[in-house]
Amino acid sequence: MDEATGAGAATIEFDHVSKHYDADTKVSGAPGAVDDLSLLVPAGRICALVGPSGCGKTTTLKMVNRLIEPTTGRILIDGVDIAGLEVTDLRRGIGYVIQQTGLFPHQTIAQNVGTVPRLLGWEKARAAARSDELLALVGLEPGKYADRYPSQLSGGERQRVGVARALAADPPVMLMDEPFGAVDPIVRERLQNEFLRLQEDLAKTILFVTHDIDEAIKMGDLVVVMQQGGKIAQAGAPAELLAAPASDYVARFVGADRGLKRLSLYRVGDVELAPAPLAVVGETTEELRQRAQAVDLDFVLLADGEGRPIGWVELADLPPDGRVRAADADPMSPLLDRRTTLKDATSRLLDEEVRNGVVVDRDGRVEGLLTLRAVMDWMQDDRSRDVPEDIADAVAEAAVADDTGGVGVAD
Repeated sequence: MDEATGAGAATIEFDHVSKHYDADTKVSGAPGAVDDLSLLVPAGRICALVGPSGCGKTTTLKMVNRLIEPTTGRILIDGVDIAGLEVTDLRRGIGYVIQQTGLFPHQTIAQNVGTVPRLLGWEKARAAARSDELLALVGLEPGKYADRYPSQLSGGERQRVGVARALAADPPVMLMDEPFGAVDPIVRERLQNEFLRLQEDLAKTILFVTHDIDEAIKMGDLVVVMQQGGKIAQAGAPAELLAAPASDYVARFVGADRGLKRLSLYRVGDVELAPAPLAVVGETTEELRQRAQAVDLDFVLLADGEGRPIGWVELADLPPDGRVRAADADPMSPLLDRRTTLKDATSRLLDEEVRNGVVVDRDGRVEGLLTLRAVMDWMQDDRSRDVPEDIADAVAEAAVADDTGGVGVAD
């Protein structure tokens, strides 16, 4: 790993790794924190480690940057045994994001983001430019946030700064320990979607620890379900876990609503959107009537001059002549983006008792409409959705059995 410039992404391999805190554990046969873990995480993929408290998720994560040293076995990054690397150099080449962000309260946001570049000896101008670049990348305007302190930010904003800091030296590997667990559900969904959008561009190799199976299914290309004793109960692509749990334990952990959870595997962007009957403030009501009648609708979606939605306008409520105003619009349908899961999108449509959700791009401009009918048609479509080859290969490397005879990987 090049700690100064980053290296895109790298494989992470656990080769029969164990961590025992009791020196007599191995002799007595009692379970350790992690027991004989073998797993390959493909480069550029998110591997979600999920399981109950005490199953070894965080221990597994911390062994990668040697905050915890394994008792036995090897951990390799791009084929290099990390035991032979100098600890400081190793950690500077790995991004690390935790639940409470760990920001330095006495430093500005720009200084927090530039922590690792400063340690690597970057020039001030280069480090400052990198801080500004990353703040913009995570959706925080540098001119507004760079000189603030962590106490002046919301929980969601602090979490974004934590992600920016982890990306500062462009590391090939990122470790994320329940990074979105301390924020409210609405902010959490927004952060998840934003991070998945970033990952599309960055393609880092990420170990992502969570206790929430819904989050694991949403975030992970590869999901590893762990059980007490630090063993793998099942590893696979999210669709495999939901379609074929390998044991009763996995089935209970995944939940009885596996069919509904499958909606978490797909995004709004996977579904063909219906065109939105757009109208712009200031257009004549006659123009709107003609446009709506052309597509056999009795309403239009009012937008501003930049294409950002304002609300729905029922044609029956408009005067026979005149021009449409923003005040003529009724309350807005749910606003969705292409990274929103179909499960979250469907839930919002049902909760708000509407048939259409307005899909907007990252600048808030209308892209189209998501309808409940479109979601149903998508789920009934029998087109094959194959597991990526690198994920299939990774599953083949995973540990397959625990001491009780449980199957670790689905066939």
